[in-house]
Amino acid sequence: MPAWLIWLIIAGALAAAETLSLDLVLIMLAGGAAAAAIAAGAGAPVPVQLAVAAAAALGLLFGVRPVARKHLLGQGAVRMNSDALVGMKAIVLQPVNGQTGRVQLNGGEWSARTFDSAQSIPVGATVRVMEISGATAVVWEEHL
Repeated sequence: MPAWLIWLIIAGALAAAETLSLDLVLIMLAGGAAAAAIAAGAGAPVPVQLAVAAAAALGLLFGVRPVARKHLLGQGAVRMNSDALVGMKAIVLQPVNGQTGRVQLNGGEWSARTFDSAQSIPVGATVRVMEISGATAVVWEEHL
């Protein structure tokens, strides 16, 4: 059996095993085996094939795998809709207490209530949005 075929079988087995682990390690090793298959197909001796396999696998493990994991795991996902407003600053337009109030938030006017129901915030104060509850911004006064 030719060496390139053996490397291809190894690559296929590693790729198939990756479907069980989903850790992106075995698929990178499969890439190394595929590179060795190309080297074997070009007539490289076995030590060169092993070196190509090792170099390609290490390059994939440390170069491609971290980027692939970041994209697959969704790290750095962008917050959207009302979630994007949490943490933003707003200006009180009408006094805000535990039940009512108005703030200017992200260029629009929102109904608001305080995070702490005992708190009362005067007009002109800067507040931080702690959460969005329906169409109401739940805010906390910023003490500067």
